[in-house]
Amino acid sequence: MESDQQTGPSGTPAPHCGHGRPGGSASRRTVRAVLTAIVLLAVATVAALALMWPDGSGTEGRTSAQQTRVSGTVLRIELKPCPKQALPEGAPQDRGRGAGASPIDPRRCGDAVVELTAGPMDGRAVRTELPSGPGNRVFSVGDDVVLTGLPDGGGGPAVYQLADHDRSSALWMVAAAFVLAVVAFGRWRGLAALVGLAVTFALLLLFLIPAIVDGRPPLLAAIVCAAAIMLAVLYLTHGFSVATSVAVMGTLGSLTLTGVLAVVAIDLTRLTGIIDDSSLFLDIDYGINTQGLLLASIIIGSLGVLDDVTVTQSVTVQELARANPGYSFLQLYRAAARVGRAHIASVINTIVLAYAGASLPLLLLFSLGGRTAGDVIANPAVAQEIVRSVAGTIGLIAAVPLTTALAAVAAARREPEDVPAEADPRPSPHVDDVVQGA
Repeated sequence: MESDQQTGPSGTPAPHCGHGRPGGSASRRTVRAVLTAIVLLAVATVAALALMWPDGSGTEGRTSAQQTRVSGTVLRIELKPCPKQALPEGAPQDRGRGAGASPIDPRRCGDAVVELTAGPMDGRAVRTELPSGPGNRVFSVGDDVVLTGLPDGGGGPAVYQLADHDRSSALWMVAAAFVLAVVAFGRWRGLAALVGLAVTFALLLLFLIPAIVDGRPPLLAAIVCAAAIMLAVLYLTHGFSVATSVAVMGTLGSLTLTGVLAVVAIDLTRLTGIIDDSSLFLDIDYGINTQGLLLASIIIGSLGVLDDVTVTQSVTVQELARANPGYSFLQLYRAAARVGRAHIASVINTIVLAYAGASLPLLLLFSLGGRTAGDVIANPAVAQEIVRSVAGTIGLIAAVPLTTALAAVAAARREPEDVPAEADPRPSPHVDDVVQGA
């Protein structure tokens, strides 16, 4: 475990004390207890990863080898008149055109000539019809695009259709700006956070998603994946210390509670996880347990906020103990809990706003449809988000007292030989005033 050892005026090491105390590290008994718990958790996580690691059997016969996606560049657009289409009865009139006019954008009618820039036909030009359905993109000359290739059924070359704009270059630029900002501000700590982010995506893409496709229980796979992410990312970002280990244990306990609450809430509300065509397709064609998939999404979604709260509480207790070595367990807990309550209040608002922003188009659709508030809440899509946010929020609230108590025990329990003789047992009035005003 990491030791925050300090030196005295002469350069000699200062006397040892409990972890988080001025000039010392955690007591040996605390380090042993925390290290034992973390080692057991790490061993169990690695064993579960090994047992549940996907072997690819779930993808056999489920993917289409005939359909291909290639990139290209639009060389020219050849527009032609759009067919007239009458508007459905009772539908809003097309602005500026009147009833019976075609609702199709004239820029979507015609053909596009696209030069392929990848695949077996690299460098060749193909002609494809512009997609003219509602919601389709408008393509222009010079656009980088993605095409879908389908066999023509007669053994000839594939027939290509415009699918979407190619955003890979723009996304790489956005990612580069993100990396530069993180490293410029966080330096080595920021670089460690980026490595942790890469580990997170690797576990999600290489373990969790393939494991669910292979038929592993989604909830169990999500718990194992969350534990692996938690162990890797927290230690990479915050270093090996008692404070980080306490945050790991607090996160695990809160995730367990979140999972239990999610199971109970989904059972009470009779949610199946099927809210759209995508989830229905997963259930019918792939046999994915959509209810378990919903539970897994709640676990993974809660992890991102939980580690923020648990690390904050653990470090807060550590800094309080360092600033005032005379604080007892109860004093540390009460002071840090006040900080935690303020943090939770702002995080809850963040969670609600995030879910509201993600569901804004759906809420707008319900509003335009004249649905009552009760009907909107009872809709499976909205009810699912409510269950997700409630289970995650209660787990988040529980993370504060749990992590604070664990951190206070680790900081307050000291062996007699670890207590410096010059330590003043009385609380510092200045620090106490600052904490009371937090």
